[in-house]
Amino acid sequence: MMALFFVTFGIMALAIAGMAIGVIFGRMPIAGSCGGLNAVNGSSACQSCSRPCSSKRAAAIEKGGF
Repeated sequence: MMALFFVTFGIMALAIAGMAIGVIFGRMPIAGSCGGLNAVNGSSACQSCSRPCSSKRAAAIEKGGF
C-alpha cells in the first residue's frame, strides 16, 4: 500500500517538474482553441478569444479588418 503511494507521488512530482521546466524555459502556455463549445451554436466567429489566432489575423488583414 505504501509503495503505491510512493509510485503515485513520484509520477505526480515528475509531471509538476515537467510543467515547471516548461515555464522556466518560457514555452507558450497551454491555450484553448476557438472551436469547442463556441462552435455548438453555429457561430463561426470566436466569442471568447481576446486575441485571434494567426490564421484569423491573416484573413482579417487581407480583408482590411486590422
